[in-house]
Amino acid sequence: MNIQYECIGCIASQSRRVCEAIHADTALTNEIVQYVETALQHADFALSPPVIAAPLYEAMAKLANTDDLYEHQKQHATAQAKSYLPFLNETIDQSDDPFIATLKTAVVGNVIDLAAEVSFDLHDAIMSVFNTPFAHDDTEALRNSLRHAKSVLYIGDNAGEHLFDALSIQSLQKLYPDLVFTYMVRGNPIINDVTMKEAAEAGMKEICSLMNSGVPTPGFVYELASPEAQALFDTADLIIAKGMGNYECMTPCRRQNICFLLKVKCSVVANSLGRNIGDIVCKLG
Repeated sequence: MNIQYECIGCIASQSRRVCEAIHADTALTNEIVQYVETALQHADFALSPPVIAAPLYEAMAKLANTDDLYEHQKQHATAQAKSYLPFLNETIDQSDDPFIATLKTAVVGNVIDLAAEVSFDLHDAIMSVFNTPFAHDDTEALRNSLRHAKSVLYIGDNAGEHLFDALSIQSLQKLYPDLVFTYMVRGNPIINDVTMKEAAEAGMKEICSLMNSGVPTPGFVYELASPEAQALFDTADLIIAKGMGNYECMTPCRRQNICFLLKVKCSVVANSLGRNIGDIVCKLG
């Protein structure tokens, strides 16, 4: 997806949320906000929003003298997510259709998005997703694709959310025991996206293979990925991609059998999907 004019204001607002998240003083806040607003005046509208945002977050981190702007927020989100794992595991086990419950669990994790808001009520968000039908519902097509696949590349999104991804992968492994899963993470800290550090700390190496995509953007950009990540992207039978950042970076799709699982959080993505803000989506292409 190419960036739209609405995205410019969104990224500018995110710079202010970064300042709130890191408790920046007035001088640093002004420096960060002014830098971002000036840089956005020269935005290339042929690029996707995550590609535009990536160097701006890198610059904000340098101005703030940190390697990871959202380190503490990611830790908090992970701790909150961890407390809900027993409930979600029980919900899947007791469901009349564990497959749909598993997909809802994966989407539930997508509410943990500190780029959208610094604070959130996870309990309310979880209950909302489980009580909401998929607005774009390709769940049966995905079920059929999983029956015939041998390898699945699962591209993660946010830290905290990765714990729900792990639970979802474990559930899918029970349903499809012959499937081989690989979980792909970002190449370095960007916003609150999951990296190898968070995935390893969660013990995901014991669940499936892990791969560092090499991309520095909040979404998988094929051209920026490592050769190994590109090869896996090209050869996996099925790809499950979480979140709006991956959707923005991977649309239009360069291959078939990509399933996007996400909650719609902005008007630009809503218009692209023909859906409404707040809708949950399972879109297989």
